[in-house]
Amino acid sequence: MIVIIDYGLGNLGSMANMLKKIGAAAVVSRDPNAIGNAARLILPGVGSFDTGMRNLEKYGLISLISDRVLKDKTPVLGVCLGMQLLGKRSEEGHLDGLGWIDSETIRFKFDNNKEDLKIPHMGWNAVNVCQRHPLFNGLELDNRFYFVHSYHFVCNNSQNVLGKTNYGFEFISAVVNGNIMGVQFHPEKSHKFGMQLLKNFVEII
Repeated sequence: MIVIIDYGLGNLGSMANMLKKIGAAAVVSRDPNAIGNAARLILPGVGSFDTGMRNLEKYGLISLISDRVLKDKTPVLGVCLGMQLLGKRSEEGHLDGLGWIDSETIRFKFDNNKEDLKIPHMGWNAVNVCQRHPLFNGLELDNRFYFVHSYHFVCNNSQNVLGKTNYGFEFISAVVNGNIMGVQFHPEKSHKFGMQLLKNFVEII
């Protein structure tokens, strides 16, 4: 069973529907028993960094999901804000992130000759896969994913960089640290490409 973690933020219904389309058993929950027995976790998110961390704390989820991910090595996929929460901090807020990846999140900043680029970055873009990983099986050369975000990831360890996308410059759009994976885009809104990525996540051993 996959548990889509319900901490009050994210496209929970859309994610559940996409997983249903690929035949995956999934539930939206913040119940400790469900999370404790999950084979995989998805941390979605749409909203601000500090609100995300406050909600995880409010619902008593931080220590629970940290134990499942760090001690039990349960595969987890952070999506959009959920990916940003995997890092240590964000320019968007003041609270510490989960700290599972040595990184921070910063706001897009463009040179003067790129003033036509709008923030948030919104729309379809390709991901340049930087290292072989089962999450992107079948998607290494042909992919397009849907993005909506104003902040982007900066990793301190290049080995954590799984994919990059160009929007004025190359930014990190997918990360990995063992059983911990994150994508800045929305697979639940990315049609066949998102379906393939989620199918890959479900099948990761």
